[in-house]
Amino acid sequence: MKNLIIERIVAFRNEMDKTGVKAAILPRTDAHLSEYISDHWHIVRYLSGFTGSAGSMVITDKEALLWVDSRYFLQGAQQIEGTGIVLMKDGLPDTPSITEYLCEHLSKGDKVGINGMLMSIDETATLSKRLGGCDISLDVDFDPIDNIWKDRPALPSGKIFIHDEKYAGESAQSKITRILSEAHRQGAQAYFTSALDEIAWVLNIRSNDVPCNPVATSFLYLSNKGSILFVDEAKMTPEVAIYLKDANVSVEPYSSILTGLAAIPKDVTVLLSGSRASGAIAHVLEGHYVKGESPVAMPKAIKNDVQISGIRNAHLRDGVAMVRSLIEINRTIEEGKPLTEIGVADILLKHRKAEDLYFDLSFDSICGFGPHGAIVHYSATPESNLTISKGNLLLIDSGANYIDGTTDITRTIAIGIPSAEMRHDFTLVMKGHIAIATSIFPEGTRGAQLDALARIPLWKEGKSYLHGTGHGVGHFLNVHEGPQSIRLNDTLAPLTPGMLTSNEPGVYLSERYGIRCENLVLTIPHSETEFGKFYSFETITLCPFDRSLFEISIMSEEEIEWVNNYHRTVYDSLSPMLNQDEREWLATATAPLC
Repeated sequence: MKNLIIERIVAFRNEMDKTGVKAAILPRTDAHLSEYISDHWHIVRYLSGFTGSAGSMVITDKEALLWVDSRYFLQGAQQIEGTGIVLMKDGLPDTPSITEYLCEHLSKGDKVGINGMLMSIDETATLSKRLGGCDISLDVDFDPIDNIWKDRPALPSGKIFIHDEKYAGESAQSKITRILSEAHRQGAQAYFTSALDEIAWVLNIRSNDVPCNPVATSFLYLSNKGSILFVDEAKMTPEVAIYLKDANVSVEPYSSILTGLAAIPKDVTVLLSGSRASGAIAHVLEGHYVKGESPVAMPKAIKNDVQISGIRNAHLRDGVAMVRSLIEINRTIEEGKPLTEIGVADILLKHRKAEDLYFDLSFDSICGFGPHGAIVHYSATPESNLTISKGNLLLIDSGANYIDGTTDITRTIAIGIPSAEMRHDFTLVMKGHIAIATSIFPEGTRGAQLDALARIPLWKEGKSYLHGTGHGVGHFLNVHEGPQSIRLNDTLAPLTPGMLTSNEPGVYLSERYGIRCENLVLTIPHSETEFGKFYSFETITLCPFDRSLFEISIMSEEEIEWVNNYHRTVYDSLSPMLNQDEREWLATATAPLC
């Protein structure tokens, strides 16, 4: 495989030579700027072997480099070993940005190539300006991948289906009206989006085009004079065609997106999101678009009452599946039967698939034993698949998409008797988790203003983690959703009642073990005083934490009480759905800390 990667890079350089491009930037995304992508768009994986969900590749006439964030420092290094590709650890002080690297290594008059559909308006403008300052030009039409990837997978052709309003809680017509009203407020008569989760949410449609993300490959133009869904005809059904027509949405071919937008009258001002629409789209609409905030992001993030009810129900069923999975995992190990990381993922899948309204996993399960737990987004392969044995920690990060809600949960489990260091580190992480779960904050607070609460117990001992503490979660949609987050770098989106967000601090000791503790929390009203409105979090996830990992001596009474109250809620909520043996196991797993 390593030799094949080297050959592919050589072939790509040959294409660069034909057009005079000295360097090419290849973001790991698709024409919809998605985080999770279909096989058709896995260009970075094809050229590097890297399988992570975030990263960008740069190929010059002399070097090939891969920029990844902290989640993939270890995985990236392992997967590109032997290919000659250089790993660039993005976010570290000594790591240059892609533009800094290019300005340093290219000469004046050189040309950099990108596929303009794979980079946002803001990214394209910033890149062009910075390269221009170094007298380097930008070619936004450089897309030679089809010339070398002869067996490139086709675009997905799965059928679209309707997400019933009894689960969505609002009709497509109502959403379109709201969105266009906001577009008008921002100075536009229409809105265009290429974001697949936005399209799915607006139209209440779903498909299976992207693994673990129930979205349909398409583009959407919204206007009071009639909206257009650009989608392959093969994905349509008669039912969906009638449904869209009733919502005043016509259908045009997916491949006609640029010509279709070019036909929009020049007197129609179209709203584009600077971060969610590509530079190529902006170029087509040049002269009659305005750049602004997505009018979909906040309404999608703030779940309505119907969605919240579905989310609660989904987490009840998911909690049952998790309890049954943990029972089977523990029983298998205690009986001395072989169990691997992939075997753990299979157990999780089996029990989730048995639950009502199950559709798919919300992401590929992360089951990392021992040193693999220290790889933040580790994915077991037949080559890396470790056997679970006593004496270390098992980190399980998993979730599902149910028709009525999306789940995401991480539990760290001691296999055998944990060491004092493991218990200490786990408890530090849980102290941070509890600090987020119990926080109370005024209206307008953003996640960045809470993030330090989760890190302080670790910081006090010179420890930390490099990923965010929390991300937004969709409703029967993408498990990673904006605009809100809880992280050190600010996304400027206030935490608002109805938002579903993860709470997942961690700590990772390379080559030893990793710890992460994750629940989903719902932002809810807390109180109103003379100082204004205050909000708090309601924990939605229902599954016990491993009691054997708590070091009570470093916990406050309030922290112990929170764990005990949470475990009592878990037992009271899940026990009616379990059989006698399962209830007995759960009673032990949720017994009070004392």
